Amino acid sequence: MKYYKALLFGSIGSIVETSEIQRKSFNKAFKQYGLDWNWTKREYLSLLNKSGGKDRISRYAKKNKEIVNSTYLRNLKTKIFNNYLKKNQLKLRPGVKNLILFCKKEKIKLAFVSSTSTNNINAILYSLRNSINKEDFSFVGNSKLVKKFKPNPAIYLLALKKLKLKGNDCLAIEDTQESLNSAKRAKIKCIIFPGKFHSSRKFIGAYKKVYRLNKNIILR
Repeated sequence: MKYYKALLFGSIGSIVETSEIQRKSFNKAFKQYGLDWNWTKREYLSLLNKSGGKDRISRYAKKNKEIVNSTYLRNLKTKIFNNYLKKNQLKLRPGVKNLILFCKKEKIKLAFVSSTSTNNINAILYSLRNSINKEDFSFVGNSKLVKKFKPNPAIYLLALKKLKLKGNDCLAIEDTQESLNSAKRAKIKCIIFPGKFHSSRKFIGAYKKVYRLNKNIILR
């Protein structure tokens, strides 16, 4: 059997389900800041059409004709979110652990191609410390490594450079349309593995759509 040379997990959501924790963290940040905003599940689902917490806050403030410090709010939300992760151990999404173990066994390179903050990456990996290790990945991305974020392909192109591989040697796993677009622009086939807040969406250009990962997805 012939497999891809590398499996690239994209966003945090491709490894662990955090959407509801993120939503609640935003609402706690709003309350601490003195805002009467409260993003419901339906509202947050709509806001997820575009990535980036800071930009999401800015767009919402503009829509409601309010002036806020979106950078401060985003950082406050991140602090609340990361504190939750430090106190709670999350579970990997279905099939993730077995797929990682299989890739390690078959010498298939692993990468975590996220462009979120270093603090978020570290908090996620700490929360998952009994399931996966940072050392499992040949490349771990973060927001400091690139100037342009998804759907721009910069973080994927950097991963390919560090892995010393071409796009057609790799398979990406993502959970949103914007992140899927990032992988595709880097000429990498991308499997969509949607979380609870994205399962009903249509994903244009996905190689496959799955709800549980297994070793067969990395067969060429």
